[in-house]
Amino acid sequence: MKTNSLLQNGILNAIGNTPLVQLKKIVPENCAAIYLKLEYFNPTGSYKDRMALSIISEAERKGILKPGMTVVEFTGGSTGTSLALVCSAKGYSFKAVSSDAFAKEKLKSMEMFGAELVVIPSVDGKITPELFADMTRMVEQLTTSGNAFRPDQFYNTDALKGYQEMGKEILDHIGRPVDVFCAGVGTAGMLTGVATELKKKNPATRVVALEPASAPLISTGVKGSHKIEGIGVGIIPPLLHKDQYDEILEIDETDARMMAKLLVTQEGILAGTSSGLNVVAAIALGKKLGPDYAVVTVACDSGMKYFAGGLFD
Repeated sequence: MKTNSLLQNGILNAIGNTPLVQLKKIVPENCAAIYLKLEYFNPTGSYKDRMALSIISEAERKGILKPGMTVVEFTGGSTGTSLALVCSAKGYSFKAVSSDAFAKEKLKSMEMFGAELVVIPSVDGKITPELFADMTRMVEQLTTSGNAFRPDQFYNTDALKGYQEMGKEILDHIGRPVDVFCAGVGTAGMLTGVATELKKKNPATRVVALEPASAPLISTGVKGSHKIEGIGVGIIPPLLHKDQYDEILEIDETDARMMAKLLVTQEGILAGTSSGLNVVAAIALGKKLGPDYAVVTVACDSGMKYFAGGLFD
């Protein structure tokens, strides 16, 4: 009996092709249609699975990553969990440099998928530019040997290929032009990758980058601290291509947290804080556009990762 070649990829074949749903109950009257890509349907519950698979697969294809090598990367947790999954499936060891500033569920998930975890202490549990600098230095120390591969998620353009697939899926699923796409910026790989495909199909599509109001580095150059994991990383990400976005919005963290609660109680969508931020922005943009327009954003990961952090208290 012949076996479908796709099935031989095991769990990695389950990455991508996530649902796109239209929000109904929390969208006000005279607002554009708001669509949400449910990325928590990926195997680790995060859109970072796309990036991890793309980077590791491309490194193998280029001969940069070979059997017996160790993958080393710093992470807030979602990237690390995704890399741990892909490395486990492909047979690589993985060292994750993270911090106690990030959700305990994420740290535990990385270990469960087989990662060796190095935890850098934070100041008062806050996500700051200094914390990312500390984690970067630790990764540099751990990759001094020639037997280590660093995915380098903030600079590696191979990540864009995985996110371009998300853009293609959005176009396939929505069945109409996308007027606005908005998303929070971490590495900016997702925003840039999706924008590439949406603008290729419709150059008039407006792409809006989002960041926490308390850390508006991209829009104003002001660094700050916040507790929205995955975005606002204290640098202007190299993958944030100016020709691929049209506007930057600052979103209040309190509004993002309130929206995450509304999503689960009103729409049945259990997602994290950055997803709440994305939806706050999408509705604000949709209200300006009015009916007959379409705004798309992303539910980046599952809210199950944030129970210990008090998001849903």
